[in-house]
Amino acid sequence: MVLMVSGRCDIVAFYTNWFMNRYREGYIDVRNPFYRKMVSRIYFKDVDLILFCTKNPFPIIPYLKEIKEKVLFHVTITPYKKDIEPGIYDKNRIIECVKEISKIIGCENVYVRYDPVFLSQKYSLEYHIKAFTKLCKLLNGYVKHIIISFIDLKKNVLKNKNVLMYQEFSRDDYEKIGVNFSKIAQENKMTIQTCFEEENLVNYGFIKGDCLSHELAFRLTGKTYKKWNARKEKLCNCVEMVDIGVYNSCSHFCKYCYANFDEGKVISNMKKHNQDSSLLIGELEFDDIIKIRK
Repeated sequence: MVLMVSGRCDIVAFYTNWFMNRYREGYIDVRNPFYRKMVSRIYFKDVDLILFCTKNPFPIIPYLKEIKEKVLFHVTITPYKKDIEPGIYDKNRIIECVKEISKIIGCENVYVRYDPVFLSQKYSLEYHIKAFTKLCKLLNGYVKHIIISFIDLKKNVLKNKNVLMYQEFSRDDYEKIGVNFSKIAQENKMTIQTCFEEENLVNYGFIKGDCLSHELAFRLTGKTYKKWNARKEKLCNCVEMVDIGVYNSCSHFCKYCYANFDEGKVISNMKKHNQDSSLLIGELEFDDIIKIRK
């Protein structure tokens, strides 16, 4: 099993103590986000690989040597200010954290996500090229691969359109991003790809790949996995992963986030968090149906 920690919220940034409590206990419970009485119980003895997805890896660093399973990191670093990412930790410190993690687990196991990219009058194409150049130069030698994606205009993102002030991408915009980002990555000894985008930019030097490919998962674990059918996007061919997060429980409050759609609910959920509970948010209830996930 591949554990994703997490696409629904930033467990590393806000709930590392809880995660490590569960790791030491040997199992974790995950409530189904669509059928809340259904709970999956996951035993770490069944986990082959853990993919940590975070915007702030700092809290987990002291515990990495305690984790026996294979570990990958996807660390998101974007160039936006507090108007877009009000709760994000200091970016310079995050970059230093990436360097530290790279030294511990190897640069081939740390991916940086420049994700999502959107254009506005404030965050122009020239702004992104300058920011991406700086990021790659700072991480040269510590990261071998970067993933980018473009903003998804989902319902909860559209609510923030007056803050984001995003502009539609033109064909010229895609070409300039493709040419410049590919050149910058290559100059800093990195490969670059998009994340299940129709505009995959391979014509400009991007590689065609998956965020967690079947080849990479097999290299790390020696096992084969199904395709991640939970993802409806036809362009995604990643291996199947089990996400242990909870929607509306991340207080980064990024204005482009697809997983937060009610900031009031985020605050309410975080108050329900108990680091000694088997669930990330709340407690088990007497009528919950618990099934072991293999």
